[in-house]
Amino acid sequence: MENLDSLVVTLSDHLWTWLLIPLVIGAGLYFTVRSRMVQLRLLPEMFRVLKEKSPPRADGRKPVSSFGAFTVSAAARVGTGNIAGVASAITLGGAGAVFWMWMMAIIGAASAFVESALAQLYKVRGASGAYRGGPAYYMQRALGKRWLGVLFAVVITLTFGFVFNAVQANTITAVAGGSLPELNSPWANPVTGLLLAALLGLAVFGGVRRISSVTTVLVPVMAIVYLLLGLAVVLLNITEFPRVIADIVGGAFGLREFAAGGIGAAIQQGIRRGMFSNEAGLGSAPNAGAAAEVSHPVKQGLVQSLGVFFDTLLVCTMTAFIILVTTPEIAGRQGADLTQNALSGTLGSWAGHMLTVVVFMLAFSSMIGNYYYGETNIQFITRKPWVLSSYRSLVLAAVVLGSLGSVSIVWNLADVFMGVMALVNLLAIIPLSGIAFRLLDDYLTQRRAGLEPVFTRDRIPGLKGIQCWGADRANDDVRSPAATTA
Repeated sequence: MENLDSLVVTLSDHLWTWLLIPLVIGAGLYFTVRSRMVQLRLLPEMFRVLKEKSPPRADGRKPVSSFGAFTVSAAARVGTGNIAGVASAITLGGAGAVFWMWMMAIIGAASAFVESALAQLYKVRGASGAYRGGPAYYMQRALGKRWLGVLFAVVITLTFGFVFNAVQANTITAVAGGSLPELNSPWANPVTGLLLAALLGLAVFGGVRRISSVTTVLVPVMAIVYLLLGLAVVLLNITEFPRVIADIVGGAFGLREFAAGGIGAAIQQGIRRGMFSNEAGLGSAPNAGAAAEVSHPVKQGLVQSLGVFFDTLLVCTMTAFIILVTTPEIAGRQGADLTQNALSGTLGSWAGHMLTVVVFMLAFSSMIGNYYYGETNIQFITRKPWVLSSYRSLVLAAVVLGSLGSVSIVWNLADVFMGVMALVNLLAIIPLSGIAFRLLDDYLTQRRAGLEPVFTRDRIPGLKGIQCWGADRANDDVRSPAATTA
């Protein structure tokens, strides 16, 4: 088993170092230039769109709003990696890794815009009336390559539906055992796994609208609690804050780190952990973005770009500050224990128990978002009801199994699967990005005219493979004077 684990780690390192990191950076920079830095210049517009409410549907069902889709994607983005992943990046790459994590978020937000706008454009309406979409759908409809879409659908289902849900369940079980020693008994892990599976079953068997309603509550609560804990730690150590900023910048560019080879480690860890955390360009968040009912595809592109900033510039940064203001010497430590020690050392032992609650909320909401990504792609491959029912049952089984033992090999395999996901998705959105930029031009033209942007497929001639966005939807959308101009 150790030899297999070592082989997988080597494969993952080579895949990310020599292929994926250059591809993700190159694609992000290309999208940033072509869009004239859409992720920064339209930041106020992102918040405006996020607050929009979707119009009521004729069938009486509640639509998935921009905010609902945002929380589903944020639920999958914001997970235990925001605590353990950032701590690991700092351990391996030093404080400078945080700077490159920030840079990856800023660049990657352009990739998130492109993939989510495309997912909205090429979405389809399912039998239940809900919208579905994502990379598999635009690979088939825009590129005409169903086989590529099926490949992506299989990879993301295995990665998010099974592997990552097992990891999240294992993390919840481990943190609970560390916080409550009385749970360290032979029966504790199986019972915890069964309880997690039961809770997840209540959410997923209700469909995407119930998933949206659950994450709409969980994501803001977990974010606020964690950010408040972090803010308290930073304020109690405010005199250390200038040193922390100096360490982050110095670790990213310092001559000492350059001579010791530390800059390379900082760049690699910052970029890699940043990609794992915010998922920009990986092709996962577009599955949630496609479910929203909005008047223009660009709106979800903007909302999902904001999701990248929320994940990395807020949640991940707070983890970094918690660690760095309290633990300047990080040698010999690893993973989430940095965050645990920092909180307990500053706020007291109660903070360790509170972190257990936060980790549960982070991990459980990630499980919901991960499940939905798999469901969307299962329905892309086949619409047979028994397949979806089997998938749901297998996901719950993976949660139980994930609670029972070590998953180090699973984490390493997940690195490889996510690498394949990123590779397939980026190779698809690079040639399709021109369509996303034409959508952006159409959106801004309407905003400058003082209109609430409404898209129909006849506004951009030559588009093929679009099922939704027919001309008749113009009667359902109400144009109103825009509050501000873009």
